[in-house]
This record gives sequence, C-alpha cells and structure tokens, in this order.
Amino acid sequence: FHRARNMCTKSTNGLVVHTAASFTENMVSGRTSFIYFVKQANPTVKTFIEQLEMSADALEDYGILIGKVNCSEETIEKYCTEEEVMKKIHLFRGPDVLRIVVLFSRNVFLFFLIFFAVLFDEVRCVHTPAELGRVERAAKGTADVVMGHIRVLGLPEHRALMEAAFVYGAKYQFVQTSGTLLLRHMEIADPSDVQACLWFLHCRTVSRLSEPCPHTLMRKPLTTINIHTFLQLMEAPLLTEAAVDPAEVDVVYSHLNVPVIFLFSRPETVHLDRVTAETLAWRLRGEAGLVLIHRDNPSVKTPLVYNAAYRLPQESLRYFTLKNVEEVVTLLRDQLLPKEREKQDKEEEIEYDWSDVLDDEVAESVYRDRGLMLDMDKVPELTADTFSAAVMQHGLMVVLFYVKWDAVSMAFLQSFVEVAHALEGVNGLDLASVNCGEWTDVCGDQNITSFPFVLLYQPGEAAQPYRGMLGAESLHTFLLLRQDPSPLELSSLAEVASFLEGDLYSRHLAHSPVRVMGLFTSADQGVAVFVEAAKSLRGEILLGLFVNKVADAWTDGHTVSLPALLVSRGPGVQQEAHTLLPSTSQNLAERIRCIVLDTFPELTVENLPWYLEQGKPLLLLFVGGGEGPLMTQPLEEMRMAQSVGQLVDVLPCWIHLGRTPAGRSVLKAYLGFVPPLPALVLSRIGGDGEVFHFPPERPLLSKNIVQWLQRIENNQEQCAGAIPEVAWDPPVPFYDFLAIMDEEAPGYAAQRSPKVKPKGKKEQPAGEARGAAGAALNPQTHLQQTEL
Repeated sequence: FHRARNMCTKSTNGLVVHTAASFTENMVSGRTSFIYFVKQANPTVKTFIEQLEMSADALEDYGILIGKVNCSEETIEKYCTEEEVMKKIHLFRGPDVLRIVVLFSRNVFLFFLIFFAVLFDEVRCVHTPAELGRVERAAKGTADVVMGHIRVLGLPEHRALMEAAFVYGAKYQFVQTSGTLLLRHMEIADPSDVQACLWFLHCRTVSRLSEPCPHTLMRKPLTTINIHTFLQLMEAPLLTEAAVDPAEVDVVYSHLNVPVIFLFSRPETVHLDRVTAETLAWRLRGEAGLVLIHRDNPSVKTPLVYNAAYRLPQESLRYFTLKNVEEVVTLLRDQLLPKEREKQDKEEEIEYDWSDVLDDEVAESVYRDRGLMLDMDKVPELTADTFSAAVMQHGLMVVLFYVKWDAVSMAFLQSFVEVAHALEGVNGLDLASVNCGEWTDVCGDQNITSFPFVLLYQPGEAAQPYRGMLGAESLHTFLLLRQDPSPLELSSLAEVASFLEGDLYSRHLAHSPVRVMGLFTSADQGVAVFVEAAKSLRGEILLGLFVNKVADAWTDGHTVSLPALLVSRGPGVQQEAHTLLPSTSQNLAERIRCIVLDTFPELTVENLPWYLEQGKPLLLLFVGGGEGPLMTQPLEEMRMAQSVGQLVDVLPCWIHLGRTPAGRSVLKAYLGFVPPLPALVLSRIGGDGEVFHFPPERPLLSKNIVQWLQRIENNQEQCAGAIPEVAWDPPVPFYDFLAIMDEEAPGYAAQRSPKVKPKGKKEQPAGEARGAAGAALNPQTHLQQTEL
C-alpha cells in the first residue's frame, strides 16, 4: 500500500495525478513539469482543467510533463495552501520554479510552456531597431535570423512560431517582437493592420558588419505548415537554371506546392537574362520559385513567341509573353496567389457534399471559363434542316454531339473549337456540332446515347466514331492521320522499305512513329479482312498493305510465315513480325491495337488506359531528373531483365515524374510516401491489389529484379501497401431531363421526347420510370478517355 501511494497515476488524456511522494521524486529528477495545484473546482477552474488536459499529449512531445496535485487529499508544503479555491500553476525546470497566472486556453498553454521550458534561451525578445541590430551583428556570417511579430501572446500564431523555433532553433536564430517600432523599421506601411507576420533575415551570407541583412517577408498566414514551407524555400537556391522544357524541370518548389515561374534565355542575351531572373527571384522569394531555361539546348522546344511560363500547384503549365519584371510580380500577387489562397480557404472551410456532383473537376473548369466566348465560326451549329445536307456534301465532316448542361461536353467543346482553327485550310475536312438538347431528333437518328460524342462522316462510308482521348491534341493527331488512306497499298519492295523506315509519310513521324504492314501473297484470302480492319483503325495507326508473291522476303530472319504483320517502331529499331491467323475484322483490329503497344512503355496520362486493359500486374519504375546515368542505367537493367524472358507475367513500364507529375501522386498512393528515385514497384491492379516495393538498399540490377519477382511469387516478400477496390461509377444517375419535365407538366416535352411504351410491359411507378430513362442514356457504352 505504501508503495502504491508513492506512485503517480496517469489518466487516459495524458495528465499525471501526483501524490506527495511522486511530486517529491519529480522535483529531484529535475524533469521539466507543469503542475496545477487544485482543491475545489468552480466552473472557471473546470474549464481551465479541460484545456490543460487537451494540451498534455502535445506538450509531452516537447518533453514537458503535465500534472496536477489534489490538495484535498495530499498536503505539499509551500504549494497546498488554506484557500478553498486554489489557482496556482507552477512550472518546474530543474532548480528553477516559475509561477504562471495568466493561462486560459490550449494555445496559451502550449506557447508559454514551450517558450519557458524549452526555448527560453533560444528565442530572443527584441523591441527596438537597436536591439534587432545587435542580434543581426552577432549572426552575420554564421546564421540566418527568423523574426516573428505577434501582437498578442498566446494566440495560435504564437504557438506556431514557438513550434518552429523548437524544430529549427539549432539552425536559425529566432527573434520575437510584439511592438510597432520594429514594424516601421521593417517597412510596414500601416502597422495597425498587422496582427502576425514573419521575416527571414539573410545574415549568414553577409560578411561586413556595416552591411544590412537582406530580409524576406512571409506573405502567408502564420501556421506551422506555412512556416515550414517558407523556411524550406529560403534554403532553396535563389535561381535554378535548366536546359530542358519547363515540363521536364523537377525542382524543390514543385514538392512544396508553390508557384513556379519559368523565364527563357537566349544565348546572345544570357547575362542580361540572368540578371533579370535574379532580380525577379529576389522580389518573389518565399512566394514562388524561379527557373531560367536556356534555349541553346535543342531539347527546349517551346515556341519563340513565349519568353515566360508559370505553373501553379496541381495545375498544368501556362505560357505567356513577358514585357517587364513588374508584370510578373503583378500577375503573381494580384491574380494567381489570391486565387490559390481563396481555393485553399474554401477547401478548409467548406465541407463539400460530392454526392450530387458529376465530373466535379471538369465542372469547375467549365464554371471558371464561363465568361469565355468561343469563336464558333469554324464549327457551325447543325440543325434538323441542315444536318443531312452538311454530311453528304463534304469530303470528311467531323460532328460533335453535345448537351450544354453536361460539364464534359462544354469542356470538350473548347478543345473541339481549337482543333477546328488548327486545321483551317486542310482541304476536304470540316468540323461542325449538334446541340442534342435542342435537336434530339437528329441525335436520336444517329443513335447518340452518350455525350460528348464525335462521329466522322464521309460519302459512301459508314459513320466512324472517334474513340480517342477527349482533348485537343489527341483529336488533332487523329484527324491528321486520317487524311491518309488506310491501308496504304504498296506495289514494290522499295515502297515497303520507305514505309517501314518512316520516309513515306514522314510528316506523321512525330505523331505516330509506329507503322504496321500487312504482308500477303496474291492467293491469301485474308486480304479483305485486313482491309476492313485497317479502315476501322484509320486515324489511330498508319497501316500499309503489300500483296505480292515476293512478300515473304520481308519475313526472312523471323520465325513466321505469310500472311503476317510487320511492325516498325521507327528508324533504327528492330522490326517485329507476327503471324496472321484467320479472324474477323473486329478481332484483327483489336489485335493490331495490342501489337502496337510498346513492350516497355513510358506511362503517361494519355496512354495509361490502353496498357491497363491488358490486365497484367504493373512492374513500374519511377524515375526523375535529366537524361543521366541515374535515369538511363535502371531503364537498361529493366530491358535486360525483359530480354531474357523473365518478365512475361508482368507489364514492365516506367514513368518520369518530371514529364508526368501525376506519377508522384501515384507513387505516394502506393507506398504512403515518396521514396528516393529511382523506385521500382510491383502493383497487382485487378488482382488482390497488393503493392510491393523493391528494397532501396539493394542495387537495381536485372538479376536482382528477377530474384525479387520470384520471391514475391513464392510469398517470401512482404507487401508495402494495397490498392483498395473502389467502384468508379458515376456518383449520380444520368438524368433524362425531358422525362422529368413531362412528369411536372404532362406533354411539355412530348414533341422532343416521344413516350412509346413497349408492348407486353407493365406500367412502372414514376420513380422507376425515371431510373429506367436514366439508364437508357447511361454514357458508359463505349471506351473513351479524357485529357481534361
């Protein structure tokens, strides 16, 4: 019993309840403790104790023990006195004892205790410019200074500053001020409007005592995350220089979720451009990163019309023409950063209900561009009166079917207009659109059941659907490739060689380096099937046809016989041969789509869906940086492992985080963190969802990769994570709005949506009828991906 009385007890909330003996032991140990002595608790004291308990766990991380002594049960000399309601709080720090009387909230607890118990010697309090000057002189040449202005002590901003000092106190000299004299000294025009702010004084690089320390103001609210990001930016290089396109630049700013500004330099003005970039970098330090791109490298392909670009966090790159430095500062501070802060504030304050939002990201982009007036001169709107004549009198008519209340439709309409202007002047090619909300009879006649949908009409041929990405680049490439016949009939060995090497139709080499040749003898019966398959693939793949008795000369060196497919992936790449088996045109088209896929692809947002369709586990190598040994050597090791036939059960692929920033999110979702690159991951998508991470301490060699895969197959490796099975269904049904109108006002929409009840079916309740109508217009009827 005596031993139990000597021991303290700890409640579930982290608050230690001391006995007289345990209090004495704590005093002898010298441990930093914050102890409240209580006898009776009125409502004010109860509130205080609740706040104290909330602070216990957080302060334990700083080595501060929070406790209380019940003076009704224990008697401790000097601290337990005679008054009925005691309000005594003491901080014990070694031999020092400090009585604290003004504490009322969790943040105040954390500030006072962190400050007095841990940071009393690390954080300097200054009140005048002269005092700050003494701190600067002591720090010059040795350390940088972080100064925080807090008008009222104990607020959350003060706690954030103290926590930053606890983490970075060994690296920087922290200074705290609360008066207005220093605000004027730091060039704050109206000190009365300032509640809390923070400066970084660059004293470490200053050698002369007479030279002032340059300073950078943090322009974001004082939170722990913002201070951490700001200090990381202060450690980053003032200016980064690169010789690649901005999309391939991977800098620390991208990981800190801050804007990045890119300036382009020409060889003849490189020194002046560098001075301009450094000047701008100082102006924007702490707000954005700055990169100078040298155009003298051939890998920089940005058009000369642009001399600058910017990229906001989680957004794509945008180019513009810079006239002066002030223009960039104004753009960033007055337009880009306020929008970014507004977006962050909304994300923090509003708890969204996504259950009634369809394609919310696309809808947001449409709402953002709602004031944009599209130039529809090149995309005429077709009606019931003009549709038939329009599709019959042109060489190739490309028609977009859309509805105005669908977010994806309106977003893709912008891309469609861009393509129309880009292809202006191409003979025999026109683009048009049909608003299915207005002309339902036209869309019904064309069997349009999903939106947006693109059909290609050519006289004498069946309408061909466009099944590519819903983006300007993909549609533009598709229409360019479709200008050429498919298949291209070749008549000589020289033409075959020219086609496979890319000389024939070389203008398309950048869009589609892959060529597929069908080789037949004159007696082969599969020529007609190949021709039909080639027609269905027109615009997707360049296909050639060679029907000749000497066609077998092209199969020399390959273990195949005619009829066969010969695949060329570009000049200098070994050609592949595949035997053609009897098949239908549809099956042959699907096989050709699979054959042209790369055997060791670089995954991008655009091509990922096609590789996922194979259903194999992904052996995914994440790389970054430039084209150096750190990137090329792991890729070669993967190719070596593939060449010996050890990777047939997986799909080896790789992703460059600089060119495809979305890969970083994928890697973090797989492992829960972003490991050092290169990183090799096996993802069993479509199976049990397990994710395996190649041990980073092992050399990334082909033999080690094969052994690692064998250990996984034998259940000798532990998975690093799992991909949850999530149904990617639309969050809401695809509503038939005309049917809903008719429910509200019978007959209102009958002229556009005639209701014909199938024979033999019973009447359904209104709710079920609405669901059936929605299901009939479900857009999941064909494979389409989106770049949006």
